[in-house]
Amino acid sequence: MTISVNSNTGALVALQNLNATNRQLESVQNRISTGLKVSSAKDNGGAFAIAQKLRADVRGLNVVEQSLSRVGSLVDVASAAGQAISDLLVDLKEKALAATDTSLDSTSRTALNEDFKALRDQIKTIVNNANFNGSNLINNSTNSVQALASASGSTAITVLDEALQLSGSIVTVTTTEQINTITKAKAALTAVNASLTNVNAALARLGTKSKALEIQSRFVTKLSDALSASIGNLVDADLAKESAKLQSLQVKQQLGVQALSIANKAPQTILGFFQ
Repeated sequence: MTISVNSNTGALVALQNLNATNRQLESVQNRISTGLKVSSAKDNGGAFAIAQKLRADVRGLNVVEQSLSRVGSLVDVASAAGQAISDLLVDLKEKALAATDTSLDSTSRTALNEDFKALRDQIKTIVNNANFNGSNLINNSTNSVQALASASGSTAITVLDEALQLSGSIVTVTTTEQINTITKAKAALTAVNASLTNVNAALARLGTKSKALEIQSRFVTKLSDALSASIGNLVDADLAKESAKLQSLQVKQQLGVQALSIANKAPQTILGFFQ
């Protein structure tokens, strides 16, 4: 064994080991503070790249969920308005049918006509107020709306406008429809029956789209959760394991400091040779 004051191999080795321990300790502390075992590309390039792609997909799915929710709410508003219109048509049918009675006196017929007009005009009010987020699916103001169905933006669920305004192709009751005569009452009854059939068919179409939006929304939520779990499996740190490793490295660091201190004192033994 050679003892020299010019080189202290033991101290150099102890210092290298201490530096290695400090690097490991720094890495463990970073994992504990961030909760990630892969927080940057230098930790694991492949896992980081995959995780970043999955994060982008999750962000995209969040946008899809918002789109589905927004269009779903619009369809729900349209459906609620359509149901109200269907109920009004039932009331209109009752008034029109009653007005076809030839035994009615003029006072009763006038009263029925006033009720009929009030109910008729209420349909217009409902149609005009069936708005959500600036859109209306029952006033013929737009051809359709689309909800994103995938994170790539390549697929969508289209909901067509159901024009439920008066004097339309669905609600054929006109804006001036009246039942103040037997002839008009019979004509109104025909229009109301046709309108009721058409509106109920429109409600069925809206219901089908609402169900489709709901099913897709549930799927997207599950897919997003699955991708988030996958990201966690790739990059999340096992904090219980890291905590145990931290304690081990802290002890190793203290021992490394002691070893370096002992190695640095070794050259002092040379002085004993000259006493």
